[in-house]
Amino acid sequence: AAAYRYTEARMAKIAEEMLADIDKETVDFIPNFDETTVEPEVLPTRVPNLLVNGAAGIAVGMATNIPPH
Repeated sequence: AAAYRYTEARMAKIAEEMLADIDKETVDFIPNFDETTVEPEVLPTRVPNLLVNGAAGIAVGMATNIPPH
């Protein structure tokens, strides 16, 4: 199993706004790494963060460059 520092993150208060509707059964929940709580399988958001923040990098031989909008 992965160490805690690789599997958990602390979100800022403003980030909670992205998850405002998470309790409306929009996604499935799964146990966290030590099964003490559950977490969403994916993080649905009101705003597409990939488009807001952009992305750039190379991984497994493929490159991407999405400018922020």
